[in-house]
Amino acid sequence: MAYDGIITYAISKELADSIELGKIEKVYQPGPEELLIHIHTRGGNVRLFMSCNSQSARVCLTEGTYTNPDQPPTFCMLLRKHLQGGRITAVRQKDSERIIEIDIEAQNEMGFSVCRRLIIEIMAKHSNIVLTDLESSKIIDAIKRVSIDINRYRQLLPGVIYEYPPEQDKIGFRDLTKTTGLPHDERGIMGRVGGISPAIAREMLGSSKDGEDAELISDQPAERLCEIVGSVSEGSYVPRVYLDEDGSPREFHIADLSELDGLETIEFDNTSECVDYFFTNRDASNLVRQKSQPLLKLAQSALDKALLKKKKLSEDLLKAENSEQYRLYGELLTANIHAVEPGAKKVTVTNYYDGTDITIPLDEKINAASNAQRYFKKYSKAHTAIHEKQTQLEENEQDIAYLESVVQNIEKADTVPLLESIRDEMEETGYARRRAKASQRKRKKEKPEPIRYELSDGTEVLVGRNNIENDWLSMKFASKTDVWMHTKDIPGSHVIIRLEDGRSVGDMPAELIYEAASIAAYHSKAQSSDNVPVDYVPVRYVKKPNGAKPGMVIFTHNQTVYVTPKLPE
Repeated sequence: MAYDGIITYAISKELADSIELGKIEKVYQPGPEELLIHIHTRGGNVRLFMSCNSQSARVCLTEGTYTNPDQPPTFCMLLRKHLQGGRITAVRQKDSERIIEIDIEAQNEMGFSVCRRLIIEIMAKHSNIVLTDLESSKIIDAIKRVSIDINRYRQLLPGVIYEYPPEQDKIGFRDLTKTTGLPHDERGIMGRVGGISPAIAREMLGSSKDGEDAELISDQPAERLCEIVGSVSEGSYVPRVYLDEDGSPREFHIADLSELDGLETIEFDNTSECVDYFFTNRDASNLVRQKSQPLLKLAQSALDKALLKKKKLSEDLLKAENSEQYRLYGELLTANIHAVEPGAKKVTVTNYYDGTDITIPLDEKINAASNAQRYFKKYSKAHTAIHEKQTQLEENEQDIAYLESVVQNIEKADTVPLLESIRDEMEETGYARRRAKASQRKRKKEKPEPIRYELSDGTEVLVGRNNIENDWLSMKFASKTDVWMHTKDIPGSHVIIRLEDGRSVGDMPAELIYEAASIAAYHSKAQSSDNVPVDYVPVRYVKKPNGAKPGMVIFTHNQTVYVTPKLPE
C-alpha cells in the first residue's frame, strides 16, 4: 500500500484548496478508528473521512456512505463539543511525514474564540487522530490513547504536551535535489530518503521488476523523485489505481509505477477520489471475505454431515436389501427343528430351494423354534427398514442439494447485505444458530436485485443471487410464459428469460436458448467446466412443494441443452 509522504503531500494540497475556510457542520464516528466530518465550503458540502486503522489509515474526501452507531462514542462527542461550528483555517503536511494537521478556529462554552489542531498520523499500526489546543500544544484527547505502559517515550493522553514522532536521520523527499547523491539500491534509498514507499524507491531506480535481477535504468535516482514531487507542486499528476486480474485494487499512487506496467489502471481527477476508491473497494472485498468464512464453515460442516449420513444410510440400506438370508434361515430352521440339538451353536441343513447344504448360526441359549423366530424378526425389521431408509435417503439427498446451493451462493456473494440475507436463510432453515436479540440490528430487508443480462436480440435474462432470491424470481416475479433455466443436477442459480406477451419458448431461436443456457452454466458450480447440461422449461411447469427449502423446486416438460459457461459480451 502506497499511502506514503508523497500521497500525504498531494492530499494536503488538495484539502487546502477545497476545505480551508470551510465550516464544520457535523462530526460522526462510524467505527472505533474512523471519523467522518461534514464541511460546508464555498464549493458546496463535502465529507472528510479519516481512519487510523493499521490496515487502512488514510485521509481523503469521500462520497461513500457509512453507518453510524446509535450512541456516539466519547471521542466523537468531544470533537462535537470542540469543533462543531468551527472554521478550518489551515491544512498542511508536517514536513515530509505522513502527518496532516488541520487548524480549526471555534468557540468555547464561554463564547470566546479558541484555536484547535486536529492531527492525523498515518503510520501503520501507530496511526492515530489527536486533538490539541493550538496555544498550549496540550492534548485534549486522542482516538487511541497511548499510556506510558505502551510507549515510554511518547504518550498521547489528555493534558500531556503533544510531541511529534521521533525524527529519523533521513532527507525529506521535499528537500531532495536532482544532484543529491543516493545509493543505487532500494534498501539504501529507503534508509536515506524519508516519506517514500518501497514502490517509489524502485521507481527512482527505474526498475522494471523486483529483486536482485532488476534492470537499473536511472543513473541518478534523485532525478525521478524530483519529477514526481514537482508534479505534485505543479498539480500536473494523474492519480491512478492498479487492478489485479480479478479487478481488485492492488496499488495506487500519483506516479506512474513502471513495475506495474501491464496491469489495468483507473485514472482519477484527484487524489481523494483515487484513495477513496482503493480503500473502499479493497476494504469491501476484505469485509465480504471476512464475513463469508464463518458462514462457509457452517454450511460446509452441515454438508459434510449430510454426506456422511448418506454414506451410512446407503450402507444400512444395502444390509437391509440383503436380508433375504434371514428369511431363508427362519424357514429352514422351522422345517428342521427335529434336527437341532439343544445348546448347539450351529446346524447344517439342506436348502430345499437348490439342494445344497447350508450352515445356520444359532444362539445356544434358546431352542430351535426361538432361533427361527429370531431370524424372522430380523427379516421383518430389515424389510421395514428398506422403506424407511429409502425415505431418509431421499430427504438427505434434498438436504445435500440445498446445502451445496448455499455453499455456492456464499462463494459467489460479493456484498455484505447479500451475506446477511444468506445468514438469515440459514437461520430460518436451522443450519445456523439464531443470533441473540441484543446483537440483531434492525435493518431493512434487502430488496431482491437479481443480476440482469441482455441476449443478443435484447431479450432480458435475470439470475438469482441466493435461494431466497431464486424463490422470489421463479415463484413470484416470473410470468407463466417466461422460460426457467437451471443446470441439470448441479448447484446453481435460477435463471429466467423474460418473454414479451405472445411469445413462448417455441418461438425462441436455438442460438438464444444456448446463449441463455451459457449464462445459467456460468452461474453454477460447473462454471469452469465444458459441455454443461442445462434444463429449460416454461415457468408454468415449475412448482415448489410444500415445506421445501428455499430455492428447491420440481419441474416437468423440461428439455436439456449442453453448453460452455459464458456471459454475454
